[in-house]
Amino acid sequence: MTTATTRHSDRRISPVFVGIVAVTAVTGWAAWTGFAEQPGLAVFLFVTGAWIVSLCLHEYAHARTALHSGDISVGAKGYLTLNPLKYTHALLSIVLPVIFVIMGGIGLPGGAVFIERGRIHGRWRHSLISAAGPLTNVLFAIVCTAPFWLDALDGVPQDFRYALAFLALLQVTAALLNFLPIPGLDGYGVIEPWLSYRIKRQVEPFAPFGLLFVFALLWVPAVNSAFFDVIDTLLKSLGISEIDSYCGQDLYRFWQESNEYCQISP
Repeated sequence: MTTATTRHSDRRISPVFVGIVAVTAVTGWAAWTGFAEQPGLAVFLFVTGAWIVSLCLHEYAHARTALHSGDISVGAKGYLTLNPLKYTHALLSIVLPVIFVIMGGIGLPGGAVFIERGRIHGRWRHSLISAAGPLTNVLFAIVCTAPFWLDALDGVPQDFRYALAFLALLQVTAALLNFLPIPGLDGYGVIEPWLSYRIKRQVEPFAPFGLLFVFALLWVPAVNSAFFDVIDTLLKSLGISEIDSYCGQDLYRFWQESNEYCQISP
C-alpha cells in the first residue's frame, strides 16, 4: 500500500525548526561568551528557543511512536518534520506554553498532535505513544542537569549557568505536569487504554478542559507552593540550587528590574 508517509519530504526537517535551533545556538553562544550587551535578552532568547525546540521534540516523539505503532497518517500531516506550524493547534502547542513560561516560569504542556488511534492496536502501544512526549522532557531535563550533577560547571559563565538551571526547571515541571493522570494530559493517555469503557465515557467530556484545570489549580497559592516545593526537591537532587533556578528566571525576565543578588558582573 502506498501512503504519503513514504515520501521523503514528509520526514525532511523543516526550515522553521532549523531556524529555531539556529537562534537557540547563537543566543546560547552569546550568553556563554558575554558577547551580548544585554545578557538578559540573550538568556531570554536562548531559553525560549530551547523551550520551543523541546516542545517540537515532545510532539515529534508522539508522532514517531505512533508511526511505528501503526498510524501511517502522521507523515502526511507534517508531524515528522518538527515544524511547529503543522501541529493540530499551534496556539495550544507553542504559543500558550511560551506565555506560561514568561508569566510564571512553568513548563506547562501544550496541545498534542492528532493521532488516529483507530489505526493502532494493543493497549501497550497506546500507552507508549502517550508516554513518549513527556519522556522526551525527562531526557531533555537530564541533558540540562547533567553539568550540575557531574560537577562540570567550573569556569562556566554565571549567566549561562543560570539560564541552564531555569531551562532544567521548565523541563522538570513539563515532565511532572504531563504525567499527571488528568484527562487531556499525557499521563491520562498512558492509563486510558487500561480503563473500562464506562469510566472512559464518563471522563471523556472533561478532556478538553484538563489543561485549563491544571493552569487554574496552579494559581491557588497553597497548590502552587506545594508544587514548587516538589520541583525544588527534584532539582536539588540533581545538583541545582534554588538560587540557580531563581536567578535564571530573574535573568530571563530582562524587562523587569533584576535582583541585585542575581546581577551578572561585567
